Amino acid sequence: MKAAVLTAPNEISLDDIVAPVVSPGDVLIRVKAATICGTDIRIYRGKKTAGVRYPSVLGHEFAGEVIDGGGHEGLKAGDRVGLCPFIACGECHLCKTGHENLCTSGTAVGYEIDGAFAEAIRIPAQAVRAGNLRHLPDHMSYDEAALVEPLSCVLNGQNKVGVSSADTVVILGAGPIGLLHTYLARLRGAARIIVSDPNQHRRDAALAAGANAVVDPRSDDVTARVLEETGGRGADVVICAIGVPALARQATDLAAFGGRISLFAGFSKGESAEMDVNAIHYRELTVTGAFGLSRKDYDRAFDMVASGQLDLGPLITHRYPLAEIGEALATAEAGEAIKVVVHND
Repeated sequence: MKAAVLTAPNEISLDDIVAPVVSPGDVLIRVKAATICGTDIRIYRGKKTAGVRYPSVLGHEFAGEVIDGGGHEGLKAGDRVGLCPFIACGECHLCKTGHENLCTSGTAVGYEIDGAFAEAIRIPAQAVRAGNLRHLPDHMSYDEAALVEPLSCVLNGQNKVGVSSADTVVILGAGPIGLLHTYLARLRGAARIIVSDPNQHRRDAALAAGANAVVDPRSDDVTARVLEETGGRGADVVICAIGVPALARQATDLAAFGGRISLFAGFSKGESAEMDVNAIHYRELTVTGAFGLSRKDYDRAFDMVASGQLDLGPLITHRYPLAEIGEALATAEAGEAIKVVVHND
C-alpha cells in the first residue's frame, strides 16, 4: 500500500510499504481523511523527538472506513469511524486518577504506531476494547470527524483554566488551534474574546469564528489593546495557542488579578521562557499546561460536532491527495492555510 514514510528529520516520501499486519482483535481501517497537525510538522522537522521512531508514518487526526472489524461486536466492514488516537494503558496511577492523557505507558498513533498518512491504518485491539473508536453518524463527514481530535485537546485545555460565560478570553495565535479555542470559547458563552495574530487572513478567520476583537501584534501594543478592551482590568483567561516562548511572558502581562494562563501549545525541545514571577505571585495568577486528550475529551468533542453545536467545516481551507503529501505539509507549514486535509478518495 502507499504511505508517506518519515525516514529522518526533514525526509519524507510516498512509498510502497507492506500493508499492516493485523493480529487477532485488531481493526484495519481505510483512511478517508487525515488533517495535518502542528505536531506532525514539529516531528517532520526534528523539533519533537520523544517517542519518535524511524521509519514511521505520521498522522493522528483522521477518520475512515472499516476494512476488517477484527471480530468485534458492532464493528463491520464499511462502518464509518473516527478514533481517539492516544491509547492509555488503563492501569497506571495516572489513568486511575483521571489523567489518562498523561499516561507514561500509553501509545500514540501517528509515530509510535504508524499513522494515517497512508491508505490504511491498523488499530490495536486494546484501543478498540477501550472504546477509542466512534461510529460516525451519516451526516458527519470524514473531514469533520478528523477535526474532533484537535478539538478534544482544546477542550482539555479550556477545562484546565475553566473558561466560562463570565470570562474575557485572550487567545494568542489564530492558527488552527487558536481558532478552535475561539469556537469553543464562544460556544461556552465567554463574555469577550480577543485574538492576537500577525496574519490578516487568520485574524479575519478569528472574527468569523466568534472573536469580538482582533489585534495585529506587529503594529499594535497587545497589552495596551487588551487593557483598553477590558477597562484596564486585563483578561480572565489567556491561552498561548502557538509555541512561541516569548508569549509566555506576554501572557502574564495580559492576565487580570486572579487570571488563568494556559500554556497550551507545544514548545520545541530545549526551549525555555521567561515569566513575570512577581505578577504570578501578587496577582495570584494560575499557570497551567495542557497536553493531549483523554477518551472522555474525545467523546465530548465528538458529540459537539455530531450534534451540530460546532461547525468546524470553515477551518478546512486546503485538500490534497496522499500522493501530494509533500505539498500538503509545505502548505500547512507556510501558515497561509488554516487546516489541511490529506485524503484518499
